[in-house]
Amino acid sequence: MPKPIPVLLQLSEVIMRARQYMSDVIGGEGAILAHHVKPDDFRKKFEEAHIKDEESVQKFLQKMQSDKEGVIHLFPWSGILDENYELSETFQVPDIKTGKMVRLMSQLTSKEEEMFRNMIRRLNNIVTVADSLDVRIMIDAEQTYFQPAISRLTLEMMRKYNTKKAVVFNTYQTYLQEAFNEVKTDLEQAERQNFYFGAKLVRGAYIEQERARAAAMGYSDPTNPTYEATTESYHRTLMECLRRMKQYKDKGQDPKKIGIMVASHNEDTVRFAIEKMKEIGISPEDKVICFGQLLGMCDYITFPLGQSGYSAYKYIPYGPVKEVLPYLSRRAQENRGILKKIKKEKRLLLNEITRRIVRGEIFYKPKGNYTPV
Repeated sequence: MPKPIPVLLQLSEVIMRARQYMSDVIGGEGAILAHHVKPDDFRKKFEEAHIKDEESVQKFLQKMQSDKEGVIHLFPWSGILDENYELSETFQVPDIKTGKMVRLMSQLTSKEEEMFRNMIRRLNNIVTVADSLDVRIMIDAEQTYFQPAISRLTLEMMRKYNTKKAVVFNTYQTYLQEAFNEVKTDLEQAERQNFYFGAKLVRGAYIEQERARAAAMGYSDPTNPTYEATTESYHRTLMECLRRMKQYKDKGQDPKKIGIMVASHNEDTVRFAIEKMKEIGISPEDKVICFGQLLGMCDYITFPLGQSGYSAYKYIPYGPVKEVLPYLSRRAQENRGILKKIKKEKRLLLNEITRRIVRGEIFYKPKGNYTPV
């Protein structure tokens, strides 16, 4: 994969430092939104520390984003999609001892600020065109050490563009132990800030890199210990999305407030998704769940899905060979039973060719009721 731009690493560190600041001041762990604390809780803490009356502290409290359920963000993240946004001056918090503002992000160079603005401009252009053409944009996931920045930007893109339908989708790697909590938190943010939520669920592609980095740097392995644990994580995360879809449907609200791409070559996962859709009354016609597999892989899963009325897509990797080949190798590693699947697919193709020859249906076209999302 391409080397991440430094600003994404710094933004990811800001998010983690903001969570630590929240923990130090208020207590608890995890995403800020999940604490459900009020701005008044911060005021009381600052008052106890005798820093509440500082002008900079008052400004910090005024800029804090919150709703009736509590604080959503410590900073006005919505401004980050402004192409003229100055990152270095934004992410500051009051020191609980002195009341002075402390930067959570080191000073960026003018070149780094320019790189970030260029990235935001390109993202805005791409999503604007996608929205006008009624297609969706799925932002891929990367390694955990700079994924928080990607997810934060993607959620802000959702808040800006997903006002009438799910245009922007974030990718969640369920081989990570925190995948379920992240999806749950982002679903809550979408509901509280009233935007359509889009998620592409995958198993994940960087397990060896994640484990090696964790061992080298001395922190806990963020990945699930076994393949089976990842499958359980995937199914649990998917069920949370389906449960919330059903809630919208039962309340007479738009179930399309949540859109899910089940991006999996695993037959059991696809079967699980279909069974749970039936159990909770979500039909293919609702067009809130779609399925995706790589072009040339697991056609015996994709085609029957499409012929049965489900939205099914083939994903085409595109780019320079030196970047596409490593990507495909990660997909092969991610799908450890790929050779067995290829053997199965060859057997099924041979059976179908034989059937067509015997029945005189060489140019047979299966009939299906397929309408894309």
